[in-house]
Amino acid sequence: MTPADLSRTVVRAVRCAVEDGELPADAVVPDRVVVERTRPGGVGEYATPVAFQVARSARRAPGEVAAVLARRLEVADGIERVEISGAGFLNFVLRKRSVADLLREIHAQGIRYGCAPDPDPDPAPDHAPDHAPDRERDRDLAAVPAPRAEVRARVVRDALLRIAATQGSTPNATEPAPSTAPTPDTVPTPSTVPTPNTVPTPDTAPNIAPVPAREGDVVARFGVDAAAWAMLAVAPHESPVFAERLLAQDESNEFFRVRYAHSRARALTRNAAQLGFESLPGEVVGEDALLRVLAEHPLALEAAAYHRAPERFVRQLVELADALLDFQCRVLPQGDEKPSAAHRSRLAVAEAAGTVLAGGLTLLGMDAPERL
Repeated sequence: MTPADLSRTVVRAVRCAVEDGELPADAVVPDRVVVERTRPGGVGEYATPVAFQVARSARRAPGEVAAVLARRLEVADGIERVEISGAGFLNFVLRKRSVADLLREIHAQGIRYGCAPDPDPDPAPDHAPDHAPDRERDRDLAAVPAPRAEVRARVVRDALLRIAATQGSTPNATEPAPSTAPTPDTVPTPSTVPTPNTVPTPDTAPNIAPVPAREGDVVARFGVDAAAWAMLAVAPHESPVFAERLLAQDESNEFFRVRYAHSRARALTRNAAQLGFESLPGEVVGEDALLRVLAEHPLALEAAAYHRAPERFVRQLVELADALLDFQCRVLPQGDEKPSAAHRSRLAVAEAAGTVLAGGLTLLGMDAPERL
């Protein structure tokens, strides 16, 4: 179970608890649940404050809501154990997932790895569809300040649209995203818990800092992709930095490292073919850093969509690229060594990382070169 799967599983548990009468019928079922890594010293791998999110509308104490949800979640596929900490935080111990299963999932989904599953198709409607949600969505998108003269607003908006689409939604551009999720260290109050369908106002429109006038034509100076990278690498309200290292073809340039790591993954596949072997998902020992980043990619993508924070996704790609570059030298046989099952498994890991990098660059609107 991926973190994104866990988030959706918790939402289903809330919905079923309401439908079965364990929670009041008027309790609000959230559209999305915050799932984050457990803090040091915590229980399990992930935790969520969903009980606080539901407690207000359910008119129950968060601990009571957490107890109801814990009973349901304990029997869910992929969850080993659920524990309640603090005033109602749910902590999850997940069942161990094999490396081979992770790699097969990435291979099957390709660059869509991390995207929310497509909803089941609805039966043919017996009445005209309601286009009001579409009109409301278009109104919200139009509220994003994107005049023709301001390139960064367009870059940020377009990236957010693509990222949000991976989660089956369109971002409400005028609703402020919560700055941080509640954690066991800070018990949230009803006013701090994000709730769905908050009505936006013009005063809460996002502040997208423009490219400083002193920078001049950054697209002409750095190229489309490098300039866009600089615009997305910092939070929308912060001014982007256009340093000369954006043009550097070395490890000092994060943008170069991400694209280079992708090209290296593709080169490893070509080189392996020349040596007469292909990838085959299997167990890989001692590569925890790369496998961890791959497994957490869906959560990073979902978090970027939820918080409307493309810079979070940029950081995820940099971390993945760095882990892959550290790993690449152990993929192919060395000297007189013959290709083995271990080489095939490691090649599968490298190919999976390359696929995820390609999908990430595509979501940011950038090219993923096969050779660099």
